[in-house]
Amino acid sequence: MTLPFTPWPDEMARHYRQQGYWIDAPLTRGVAYQAHERPDAIALICGERQLSYAELDRRAACLAANLTARGLGKGDTALVQLPNVAEFYLVFLALLKAGIAPVNALFSHRQLELSAYARQVQPRLVVAARQHELFANDDFLSELHRLSPHLSATLLLGASDRETSLEHWLEAPSETGWQESHTAPDEVAFFQLSGGSTGTPKLIPRTHNDYDYSVRASADICGLSTETRFLCALPAGHNFPMSSPGALGVFHAGGCVVMAPNPEPLGCFELIERHAVDMVALVPPAVALWLQAAPMHAKALRSLRLLQVGGASFAEATARRVPEVLGCRLQQVFGMAEGLVNYTRLDDDDDLVFTTQGRPISPADEVRVVDEQGVEVDDGETGMLAVRGPYTFRGYYNSPEHNAQVFDADGFYYSGDLVQRMPGGYLRVVGRIKDQINRGGEKIAAEEIENLLLRHSDITHAALVAMQDPLMGEKSCAFLVGSAELRPPALRQYLRAQGVAEYKLPDRFRFLDALPVTAIGKIDKQQLRKQLASTTTSPSH
Repeated sequence: MTLPFTPWPDEMARHYRQQGYWIDAPLTRGVAYQAHERPDAIALICGERQLSYAELDRRAACLAANLTARGLGKGDTALVQLPNVAEFYLVFLALLKAGIAPVNALFSHRQLELSAYARQVQPRLVVAARQHELFANDDFLSELHRLSPHLSATLLLGASDRETSLEHWLEAPSETGWQESHTAPDEVAFFQLSGGSTGTPKLIPRTHNDYDYSVRASADICGLSTETRFLCALPAGHNFPMSSPGALGVFHAGGCVVMAPNPEPLGCFELIERHAVDMVALVPPAVALWLQAAPMHAKALRSLRLLQVGGASFAEATARRVPEVLGCRLQQVFGMAEGLVNYTRLDDDDDLVFTTQGRPISPADEVRVVDEQGVEVDDGETGMLAVRGPYTFRGYYNSPEHNAQVFDADGFYYSGDLVQRMPGGYLRVVGRIKDQINRGGEKIAAEEIENLLLRHSDITHAALVAMQDPLMGEKSCAFLVGSAELRPPALRQYLRAQGVAEYKLPDRFRFLDALPVTAIGKIDKQQLRKQLASTTTSPSH
């Protein structure tokens, strides 16, 4: 049994193979190679634990064999939610080996997001952590069983009983003679998460072939080697720290991944000094905090060679401070979980590094910048980004109506980004057409929060819009029409009760007698943004 997805046309697939972009190998290839060639090299450092490549591969294979013995395999899916710990990679590799396609939910996600993922993929396996509030007891697990009637196995990090203990399953003796049974290289390996601009989170099927090419090419562009020590401080499941080049790129090159629980500067600085970390990936708000803290801790950062910044708009003035304050090279990254990734190159001049978000990975990346009529604009002019290529997906999972809106007849994906193409193919990101808020790299779908607010009995109209913020890039403001008794603290508590992740809660509330509308009667968010821009303070926070 295989999972449904939109494949690349046969002619394109043949071309990608002929050019060596697709090599028909599983995503576990990098770890397996290093385990064979350099078994004792350290692959992963997590707290006081150090896992060699041989140990990483062995424990992942052990879990995969145990899952297979339980009757799980190709065609099955898993819902995974783990923090930044070694077990995240052990589970991910094990599921790939067993042919089970995971959705890696972020640890900040709560019941709203996890329930949506469960409805879409109908998992037979859930892997989570007892330390998360949703899994501190079994109440939410019962809800997941209701949403996914075929759910047959639950593994919990920190569980006290052997039957559900993830730690036990990673070490329990497995069947002899077990062999890796990954899905075919041109079929779904796992699902990435879309930031999404609609109320329902969209899932992105990624194949072994397309994702592995992105990883290999990224590792080459970023100069990874066996000496690389990469600090994973962003959520491990994010596309950026996973594949651009991220942990998978480091494993491909034979380097070492050092886990950090979060990007908090002082904790990260300690890990950098202790483990001679030379590379880290951050979003702009975290960079701002690092720049504030770094002058007092310059000694700790002596090993740092490269800071990658992506996930949100990065101001040129801040970019220019990175080499001076942090003492390392800056690399800008503009990528998307749907595929296309752009990098400034390590030998680019300063102006390119500080003022653009890089150029695409591959000569096979087809990039169009078009106006509203679909006509390509001149270099330097602003237009909508459309792309297709060997690692850009061909359709969201089971979303034919949405796919019809974001793909054209030629298979180009319209990302919703407004960009300018500069000489040499470099892109400068100037905005978005999607109704989405990018809060420090975390994407918030306005429609999702608006729909939840409108469930409140005292709210008649709601609109969520972005407002500029010097630290986060963007924050959110909810404009509401409703009862005069509405208060921000109570509204935030109401949203929490609906299971919304903390980063999605509106940062500000504004109360109006009526929302402005366009000529055709739609809420005029452009006018609301102008109102925000013209006021510096609000009595309602």
